[in-house]
Amino acid sequence: MEAKMNNIILVPTDFSEVTENAMYQAVEAAKHLKYKVVLLHVIDKNTKAQLKKDYESVESIGVKLSTIADEVKSSHKVEMETVAKEGDIFTTIGEVARDIGANLLYLGTHGKTGMQKLTGSFAIKVVTSSPVPVVVVQKKPVNKGYKKIVMPITSDAGPWEKTKWATFIAKNFGAEIDIYQLDIPGLANAIDIITKHFDKEGVKYKVTKADGKNFSKKVIDYATASVADMIMIMTNPDKSFSTFLLGSYDEEMIFNTPQIPVMCINPRKYNWEKIFKL
Repeated sequence: MEAKMNNIILVPTDFSEVTENAMYQAVEAAKHLKYKVVLLHVIDKNTKAQLKKDYESVESIGVKLSTIADEVKSSHKVEMETVAKEGDIFTTIGEVARDIGANLLYLGTHGKTGMQKLTGSFAIKVVTSSPVPVVVVQKKPVNKGYKKIVMPITSDAGPWEKTKWATFIAKNFGAEIDIYQLDIPGLANAIDIITKHFDKEGVKYKVTKADGKNFSKKVIDYATASVADMIMIMTNPDKSFSTFLLGSYDEEMIFNTPQIPVMCINPRKYNWEKIFKL
């Protein structure tokens, strides 16, 4: 049975500049979607070390979260809640997302600044352990919402979830979807089903093909040239479908130099053609 979704965007924060940027991007999305934003700090060993260094108590975390939430509610008129929970970022973020029924997670990722160093393999582990799609953002702010989304298609395995979310974002933000297809045999059926669904839902789209050499760079270059607001990718399930994997191709896109936000979707174990009933 699927967990109930409660129209919530969860935003983990370590009070760094980039997680603040993730929060404000989540707030803008919440305005469009009429969602609530829940700001989370995971109290881990890094938090406790920083508190000790600053001569502060654990209770100060709750105070800090509440101050931020009150300021955002006042200035942006978005419903905000806060959670401070002991644990570690690799498991607790996913647990909280599941417990509160979050629909989306916004994750700020950065270099070696910030209390919890959500960078590289740390951020990847959070992404692949999430029960909901994760929008990974860096320092670059996005102020205009999502009007153009690049959606790479590299295989016919499990694109249902990505298609569903692309449709959801496109219809709520008035976005156009750029399907960027790896030009290999065997993808015609997947592209046909995706585009038929977009036609049915009234989603504006176009299809571009590219060969596989340096495909991640081509996706990023195309997204940059198109002034895209988001790249949408799918993680790959392992054989047991209990965990998800990201290869260098995905990581290059998540940590792209132009700092375009990337929505990462962990697929569900569904036959997506039967769900579409096409």
